[in-house]
Amino acid sequence: MNVVDLAVTMIDIESTSGAELPMAEFLESYMAPKGWEVVRQTYAPGRDNVYMHRPGKQPRLLFNSHIDTVPPFFPASKDDTWIYGRGACDTKSLIAAQLLAAEDLVAEGRDDIGLLYVVGEEVDHCGMIKANELNLDPDFLIVGEPTESKLVRRQKGLVKARLEARGKAAHSGYPETGVSAVEKILDILEDLRKEPWPEESSLGKTTMNIGLLGGGRAANIVPDKAFAEVMFRVVTSEKEIFARLKAIVAERAEVDLITSNDPCDLGTVEGYETVVVSFNTDIPYFKFNGKALLWGAGSILDAHTSGEKIRITDLEKAVAVYAELARKCLA
Repeated sequence: MNVVDLAVTMIDIESTSGAELPMAEFLESYMAPKGWEVVRQTYAPGRDNVYMHRPGKQPRLLFNSHIDTVPPFFPASKDDTWIYGRGACDTKSLIAAQLLAAEDLVAEGRDDIGLLYVVGEEVDHCGMIKANELNLDPDFLIVGEPTESKLVRRQKGLVKARLEARGKAAHSGYPETGVSAVEKILDILEDLRKEPWPEESSLGKTTMNIGLLGGGRAANIVPDKAFAEVMFRVVTSEKEIFARLKAIVAERAEVDLITSNDPCDLGTVEGYETVVVSFNTDIPYFKFNGKALLWGAGSILDAHTSGEKIRITDLEKAVAVYAELARKCLA
């Protein structure tokens, strides 16, 4: 199966975050007959990480990406230039390229290559955190994300948090008899939007996204509960940003940290163009002593959109690039 057909096959497998099992089953069915030892690691029912290696061998290099996608699912389509579909660039096509690169390396006689594909990267990095229980310690980790075919030398950190406000329900004709939880959340969010968050010379600005917002029971009831989920792209310190968030919220709402990590520096290889990115990956959550590299075809600007796509020629080149990166790392 060529890389385009393999990518289309996987894009057509629905595996939004929380329901990744069909992708785990496909990876096992595709790679086990090729002589790979496949380990399925269950994070939760219906959510399996997949670790693959040559029988009896401990990999010095791991290819890695995530098998979950953001919602909503939509299947693959293609024309002469592009492959479209959920996961086209983030990251099923890149997984396809890594699988074929790994096969090429094995055909050359290498048996020190492994592959690790995890659940939950798009939400809370639960799959990669769980993968640490496999006790893997490769010299190199090559992660597939859409980086416009450039090696990433630095990525932003993040703070993802949920805010929950409580109020007092009342008849909306007499709002003075109640306390609006929605208004509490709106006031908090306005204060967060006005806050002068820090900047850093190489990563730029700290940014905040209000990703989820809800509350109330009906239009004629003063709302007694409301919530918001916010995500900061961190350029300084996760602890600093979370502390400032809590200080701004104060007693107006409960603040629960979902996940966080600091910005991190990544490995580079001579001869490859490099870039700094504002998105985050599983890399900070993988505990190992080696060097992490982040590379992939496609653009992050197409990820998470209704027109997600990857250029076919870029994907075809990615197979050779992943193999060559591995050779240079292991040389």
